[in-house]
Amino acid sequence: MSRLTRVPGVLYGGDYNPEQWPEDVWSEDAELMREAGVTMVTVGVFSWARLQPGPDTWDFAWFDRLLDLLHAHGIAVDLATATASPPAWLVRAHPGILPVTADGVRLEFGSRQHYCPSSPEYRAAAVRLTRALAERYAHHPALALWHIHNEYGDHVTECFCARSADHFRAWLTDRYGTIDGLNHAWGTAFWSQRYGTYDEIEPPRTAPGPVNPTQLLDWRRFCSDALLECHRAEREALRELSPDIPATTNFMSMFKALDYWKWAEHEDFVSDDAYPDPADPRAHVNASLNYDLMRSLKGGRPWLLLEQAPSAVSWRPVNVPKKPGLQRLWSLQALARGADGIMYFQWRASRAGAEKYHSALLPHRGTASRGWRETVRFGAELARLGEVTGATTRADVAIVLDWDSWWALEVDDHPCARMRWPDLLRPWYAALHARAVTADFVPPRADLDGYRAVLAPSLHLLRPENAERIAAYVHGGGHLVCGPFSGVVDGHDHIHDGGAPGPLRDVLGVSVDEFWPIPDGEAVRLDSGAEATWWSEWIEPDAPDTEVVDSYASGQLTGRPAVTRRPYGAGTAWYVSAHLGEGIAAVLDDVLRAAGVRPVLDVPEGVEATVRSGTQGTYLFVLNHSDHDTRTQLTGPYADGGTDLLTGAAVRDHIDLRPLGAAVLRIATDSLGETDQ
Repeated sequence: MSRLTRVPGVLYGGDYNPEQWPEDVWSEDAELMREAGVTMVTVGVFSWARLQPGPDTWDFAWFDRLLDLLHAHGIAVDLATATASPPAWLVRAHPGILPVTADGVRLEFGSRQHYCPSSPEYRAAAVRLTRALAERYAHHPALALWHIHNEYGDHVTECFCARSADHFRAWLTDRYGTIDGLNHAWGTAFWSQRYGTYDEIEPPRTAPGPVNPTQLLDWRRFCSDALLECHRAEREALRELSPDIPATTNFMSMFKALDYWKWAEHEDFVSDDAYPDPADPRAHVNASLNYDLMRSLKGGRPWLLLEQAPSAVSWRPVNVPKKPGLQRLWSLQALARGADGIMYFQWRASRAGAEKYHSALLPHRGTASRGWRETVRFGAELARLGEVTGATTRADVAIVLDWDSWWALEVDDHPCARMRWPDLLRPWYAALHARAVTADFVPPRADLDGYRAVLAPSLHLLRPENAERIAAYVHGGGHLVCGPFSGVVDGHDHIHDGGAPGPLRDVLGVSVDEFWPIPDGEAVRLDSGAEATWWSEWIEPDAPDTEVVDSYASGQLTGRPAVTRRPYGAGTAWYVSAHLGEGIAAVLDDVLRAAGVRPVLDVPEGVEATVRSGTQGTYLFVLNHSDHDTRTQLTGPYADGGTDLLTGAAVRDHIDLRPLGAAVLRIATDSLGETDQ
């Protein structure tokens, strides 16, 4: 599928909740949507109680009028299945639908996502509603996209009720077969935890002390799978009744609770909800990271930014609005990183409810507001960028991301609780971002042959078969950088024979003798001048060609290796035994040079540059996230410049940008020549 939907151009719009407003407002909304250049809106996300007021009572008449009105105004519909929040009548008829915490507290009705993922009553009711919507609207001319549920796992990622326990036991039986297989995997010889039958197993509820870590790891896997089963049941109903309409569900950026590699297999395309904090001066770097992940989840295909805030959100302790121009810049950033649609929460600001202080494309002040003027201006700009849709991004660098490893890394009772995957990843990614080097994310099972360099900031859990793929990549000429506390445990969370780095010992040429966490508030210097916090390791080079690149210069490990490099076959592998924070940039510079990785452009600080290429052209995005004017020289394949699609102006030699400014250049094809950019 080359396009996300049949709607031409960049998708633009947001969540529309007309049930919150009298019908005489709907016509005004449709007219204003057209004025703003809106091409698609999401409807029905929280409409279950209105669509199905009782067990056998349906009210589609208002929905019919709504979809007809939108279609008459040329606005396509992303139709939600409305299953994210069960109505009160369903909860009261089946109170077992409500989720239970690890402490045994049953959560009540009155918020949203108040359901147990394992509840058969919830699942049956959700599929029934999905089928009713598909039977009625599968052929409606406004329908462009199915929006399954909403933000799975946002509030409830797990339930500890008796039904969840039964479901967990069935999942474990499928995974391990015999109870002896489970006992081995969970290491139940420890603390007399051996089970005689599956019936003796319960979810990892609150216990007197530390819970079995492999049980916790399997629980994380199970909870992700249980929610995925709910999603797949709705997806199958839509595939049966509406096979020609694509379906997606909105992910939540780099979200720990759900294994998005597995989830993405069941999406026609990936969509994301992203809410960077305007109060964070580095928020755009983390947003870029998340957008690269969304692009990577379906192998580089375009994705959809399904929600973002036009200005302030309502759920942080302090909700800072976006200053003028920031909403535009951050939206263009998503487009630069592979999005083919820019959507928002929400169209019209709510007057009641928990999100009444959340910003909207049409704010409380209406068309007199600053926000409305930005909504209209940006809609007009996006209309000029339609040719970018479908274009893809090529990356020379891959970052290995494994949810199993993330979950295992952050279980309790480790040498240092500070070792959290996002915190380990971000300095590595920030170094690439500052250098205008584009990266893909890949699972550890991926084919790595197309990448010049592969970064593994943390591979705490590493299966031998995946280590073999990584080693083969290096042996064939690849360049690997592996971060600390990697190759420690196998798929059952058991320590590898011989300790870390386990199955990567041969390719890295080192052994970890002892983990050496660094106390809070302290730092350890390296010979290079870099500083390590949180973590260091006593490592021993155990191959004759392992080279010490950097050593510890203070602390108990003074004089011992900190960073090593080993040639392996036709490639090279680096091991970084400490958390270096921003100091990782110097190591990565060495790696990128050796691997022949080039930046898109040499950019000044605060400027982001990336490229999308497609059948209609090659597009260079240059974005100024700084608070001052910048000049970016156009070099290499972009030296001859091109046409800025935002202004229509020809650009040569360099790009000058005001603070929060942006340029989207269609590059002249005769200037590209033979290039791998």
